[in-house]
Amino acid sequence: MRIDRVKFIIALTRKDFSVKRLAEISGVSRVTVSSVKCGKTCSEETAAKLAEALGVEVQEIIELEKVG
Repeated sequence: MRIDRVKFIIALTRKDFSVKRLAEISGVSRVTVSSVKCGKTCSEETAAKLAEALGVEVQEIIELEKVG
């Protein structure tokens, strides 16, 4: 699963969270949060933890699949 970088950074900024703070709150490692922020894929479980910590639905931050 890929998180949309722009949507993710917007959600992070709205909460005024650093990568370190999001990692602490979500229970996801700082390295994984940084990787997601840079466009790497993650598991559905990780995406759910990050979304919950950011106070958004997973669908609000995932990258939409491109058709074609």
